[in-house]
Amino acid sequence: MSVKEIAVIGGGNGALTTAGDMALAGFNVRMWTAFPEEYGDLYDTRIVRLKGLGRTGEAPITTVTQDLGEAVAGADVICSPSPAFAQESVASQLAPHVEDGQVVFLSPGSMGGYVFAKTFRDQGVNRDVAIAEPGTLPYLTRKTAQDEVLVSGHAVRLPVGVFPSGRTDTAIERLQALYPAIHAVENALSVALLNVGPIIHSCLVLLNTGPIEHFDSWDIHNEGTTASVKRLILAHDEERIAVRKALGFESHHYPFADHYNQEGEEPWMYGRKAHTDLVESESWRESLDFSHRYITEDVKCNLALLTSIGDFAGQDTPIADSLLTLIGVVAGEDFRRTGRTLESLGLGGVGREEMERILLEGV
Repeated sequence: MSVKEIAVIGGGNGALTTAGDMALAGFNVRMWTAFPEEYGDLYDTRIVRLKGLGRTGEAPITTVTQDLGEAVAGADVICSPSPAFAQESVASQLAPHVEDGQVVFLSPGSMGGYVFAKTFRDQGVNRDVAIAEPGTLPYLTRKTAQDEVLVSGHAVRLPVGVFPSGRTDTAIERLQALYPAIHAVENALSVALLNVGPIIHSCLVLLNTGPIEHFDSWDIHNEGTTASVKRLILAHDEERIAVRKALGFESHHYPFADHYNQEGEEPWMYGRKAHTDLVESESWRESLDFSHRYITEDVKCNLALLTSIGDFAGQDTPIADSLLTLIGVVAGEDFRRTGRTLESLGLGGVGREEMERILLEGV
């Protein structure tokens, strides 16, 4: 399936990197952001500069616009690498402009496909759209200027779930033109349980509260990842895998131990050298607080979601439950009440048979 036109909507690290990388790959790329002040001269130059790993150089963007309709009209794929907490807002703005046959690509997996589809329906938009989300971000990347990014990692295996899963084959075929590393998993719930952001970042933030509050900047992925911290991360990850097994998912579970093991038989999503490359890039030494995306997305949205899926599956998750409680105390917020859960999504009380139907057919 030929893919020529790509729309990138968003305003952060992922959006800028996606636009630049896809432009260097030869696609016609149109950009839109809700935060035009963050792009500065990009509206005039239409050039994104990529540094680091992978494709590098000056990437020519076809259109940079503040008109969302202009950005997405006729696009084969709409890439929306916005954080999970922004998905409902982005979906609401996108709803009037989405067209039949388009594929919307979110990142990473957090039941965002369901959020988008439900938001479209609530606005009376009934388009034939497939919404796909990966188990992790396609890139490890940071903005270094308004028009520049430094990429320190690329996904080499990218599991993707599609909502509704009945559109999986079509969506995957189209997305593989952008990212050959993509492969399909069962559905949006399966891929939500491949997102290890809530696994690693919840542990790293909680066990680094002292350095986070003491130092102006801190690299939780380097100094903050000690042997004992890793033990908690890996035990936490075993709970995630147990929930997947309890729900009968048989696609690869991507145990996080493979991320740390450079000699293992199974490379993790970012490959065998990902952790070393991440540390050596030094781009993750940053100013942190408890309103960081590690909290607002990985804990409030994704860790809360994991615990609620564990309840749905009848699988105990004592480490996840404890982390959610303790980080809530530190951050001053009850994430069980305010976070993304199956209940807050409107799926509370849904049985397994009905859940499978929704995942397959849509809302």
